[in-house]
Amino acid sequence: MNPLKVVLVTGRTVEQGIEGEAGKLREKYAKKVAVVELDAKDLKLLGIDEGRPVLIKTLHGEVVLRAIAAKGRHPGIVFAPMSPWINIVIGSETDGSGMPTFKGIEAEVYPTDERVLSIEELLKKYYGQEISSSELTSQELAPKNGSGGEQLFKDVVCPFCGCLCDDVEVLVRNGAIVEVRKACAIGSAKFLGHRKERALHPLVRKGGTFVKVSLNEAIEEAAKILANSKYSLLYGWSSTSIQANALGIELAEILGGVIDNTTSVCHGPTVLGVQGVGTVRATLGQIRNRADLIVYWGSNPLNAHLRHLMRYSALAKGVFVPGRKQRKVVVIDVRETPMAKMADLFIKVKPGQDYELISALRMAVKELDIEAEEVAGVPVEKIYQLAEIMRTAKFGAVFFGVGVTMSPGKDETLENIIRLVQDLNEWTKFVLCPMRGHFNVTGACNVSLWMTGYAFGIDYMRKFPRHDAAIWTVTELLSNEDVDAALIVASDPLAHLPKRAAENLTKIPLIVVDPRFNVTAAAARVFIPSSFVGIEKEGTAYRMDGVSLRLKKVVDPPEGVISDEEILSLLIDRVKKLRGV
Repeated sequence: MNPLKVVLVTGRTVEQGIEGEAGKLREKYAKKVAVVELDAKDLKLLGIDEGRPVLIKTLHGEVVLRAIAAKGRHPGIVFAPMSPWINIVIGSETDGSGMPTFKGIEAEVYPTDERVLSIEELLKKYYGQEISSSELTSQELAPKNGSGGEQLFKDVVCPFCGCLCDDVEVLVRNGAIVEVRKACAIGSAKFLGHRKERALHPLVRKGGTFVKVSLNEAIEEAAKILANSKYSLLYGWSSTSIQANALGIELAEILGGVIDNTTSVCHGPTVLGVQGVGTVRATLGQIRNRADLIVYWGSNPLNAHLRHLMRYSALAKGVFVPGRKQRKVVVIDVRETPMAKMADLFIKVKPGQDYELISALRMAVKELDIEAEEVAGVPVEKIYQLAEIMRTAKFGAVFFGVGVTMSPGKDETLENIIRLVQDLNEWTKFVLCPMRGHFNVTGACNVSLWMTGYAFGIDYMRKFPRHDAAIWTVTELLSNEDVDAALIVASDPLAHLPKRAAENLTKIPLIVVDPRFNVTAAAARVFIPSSFVGIEKEGTAYRMDGVSLRLKKVVDPPEGVISDEEILSLLIDRVKKLRGV
């Protein structure tokens, strides 16, 4: 049978978020993410029913996933949740931006009798890694005895996504979270599931297997790895506090290594675009109260930022714009997402042609003639219609996601969309806001900017900060085998990086600091469990619009488990002694 030729798009889903917060080494997580959504017409062309395995093949590799029927219409386009499975077929080329292309990839789909691999089998087959005994790595905290009483914490900040919803209520009974109010499904899963799948003891790999060790022994082993490295990578940082980020930068400077945060694989082009042409921003509060036009471009908040519509945009009750009836909503995407069904106007753009559509829209805003019947698959009449909607709005806001940042051109595409918003400000008030994913990825960028002058991908080899996204970002460094050790803090790159970069990560001495034993920890030489920021530890984070918020502690961490800040402080002190600093 001839293969079905398609365009592959990857992204986040609600199920991925919920199950990921409960632990990525679980079978339930695999069932939700080792899948690919196909249009009903494409399933018929393949002659298969929903639930059957299919082989996804690209220039970079092939993997078996379970086929499911798409909820929207998008023949010729297949969607897969970002996961260790789909990353097997993602290339590591970044076009000088530091960010791989996770969307708009040419692929072929075949029916197959092969089965979908488990996470253990996947790690063994592609990375040669075996997950150690679950007795060491996936424990659940036992409920506490005694009469700790009951306490309701109000105005808690949710430490999941860049929305940082600050109205959450958490009910704690006898030292355990028993109820979460007002949070979204994913936020609730994080609070309620923080006790599950925990690694409660530091682990060091000895003789090929993990053994429990004391915290001091783990710190000593990790410090030796870093102190003896010639050029180390410090990566992650977007799911911890800005206080921990500052310590990470200090450690990178001592080591003469490189520090990078997850911005480089999501909104790195946004940062580069802003550096090139500036931006027009507003707080989410201003948008909530004033915006009568909301544009979601390359973003699906119903999957990634579940309360965004209700709190800050289309469905929010503002001071000057009472609600949905007084707002227009436009969705621009390569496929019909659930969000598209809520829009007043949905514009389907051809994959990889956002730059062309933005350029045409800028022409329409400036009342120039577009000498074509369609641009990027969009009829010219519709482009002029959108331009008129934008120009006549009293206050417009464009929320853009990785659907734009991962489009070809990357930072040039971002410069173009920023200039579109600048053009619109000649007619009315218009602002732009990136839909940031991890709860403190904006804070990670801010701390880096304050301390180094750069937001991500910072090199200290010459003892002063340097930045080049084409050189000193995680995908480039690992793909080119430029680093000889890595410290991963509050991140899971083995589950999210393209295969080539992930594969090289497993070949170097690896230290993982995280509340959970995650996919990356399976390849670690040292694993140090830490407390959850915003649940078991206070800290500061920055919302996607740049507003800083203080995260609360609502329960105690497990006995013997300390914070990222404390772990990093211990590492810094020990590395200094080993390096003679």
